[in-house]
Amino acid sequence: MRTIVTAALCASILAGCASSPDEISAAYVSPVQYSGYECDQIRAELVRVSSRVREVAGAQQKQADNDAIAMGVALVVFWPALFFIGGNDRKEELSRLKGEYDALEQAAIQKNCPVASELKAGRGG
Repeated sequence: MRTIVTAALCASILAGCASSPDEISAAYVSPVQYSGYECDQIRAELVRVSSRVREVAGAQQKQADNDAIAMGVALVVFWPALFFIGGNDRKEELSRLKGEYDALEQAAIQKNCPVASELKAGRGG
């Protein structure tokens, strides 16, 4: 019985840990909302969104690192450290921003904007 309780506690704690930004997939955002944008507006919005993605991804990575440290300390030394896990997970925001970026990229491709070719070249494709 004690093993089951311990396993359940560990599983619930691990579920509360922040994910690494690389593990967070993009939420679907329709490119239709950008259909009225001109190429210059799409470029400006891509710059704004990519900047915000970097900012939020950095905060998410910091939280994931802090959670991993707290988990290690809690498991090895001091169980009350488990209370410091989680708290500032930005998973939903990062997922939405990645989706916006993808939608903007699709809009740029559909409108044949120069930024679409730049993005493709930047990926090596």
